[in-house]
Amino acid sequence: MIKRIVALTALIPAMLVTAPGIASAQSAPKATAAVVTLTYDTSQAGQWSDTITQAVQIWNDAVHNVHLQPASSPGSADYVYRATDGWPQATLGPVFPGGGGEVQLGQGAVTEGYDATRIAAHETGHILGLPDTYSGPCSELMSGHGPGTSCTNAKPDATEAAQVDQNYAAGPSAIGPRHHRVVIDIWSGSALAR
Repeated sequence: MIKRIVALTALIPAMLVTAPGIASAQSAPKATAAVVTLTYDTSQAGQWSDTITQAVQIWNDAVHNVHLQPASSPGSADYVYRATDGWPQATLGPVFPGGGGEVQLGQGAVTEGYDATRIAAHETGHILGLPDTYSGPCSELMSGHGPGTSCTNAKPDATEAAQVDQNYAAGPSAIGPRHHRVVIDIWSGSALAR
């Protein structure tokens, strides 16, 4: 009987030491990649400045692997917003730090009746690497002008946000060659006629 008590006495401290180790290993958070910070310049955005602030906040709330913030000086921005009289267009990314991306926010689309915040968020989606899906529903931000002027949704859906997170999942260390193209969004129904 004494041998059993001695064996049990030796076993209890070993169990107590192991149990917290197991618990802490199970509750340890998973390591995540560093967030990519992209800076932007609105010095040439004119009347779009407040709208851009809203669009950027929408994206920052929707994604986790990239964060958009104003550049400390115009010349240091990874991408720029410019107000134009034409149609919206943007560099199709994903743009990374050191970028060279551009968003042209065309007043022509607003004149046609399209929502300015949706336009700015949509064009920012191109910077983050999302292509157009004009045939999509209003709930898809990248459906752009497809759902018509009544659509004012300026938020990406879960699939769009997940794609942006995937685009930046490897963090800043994954920056490779930059081969961008410009996507011109034709937000006019008459311009779509062929």
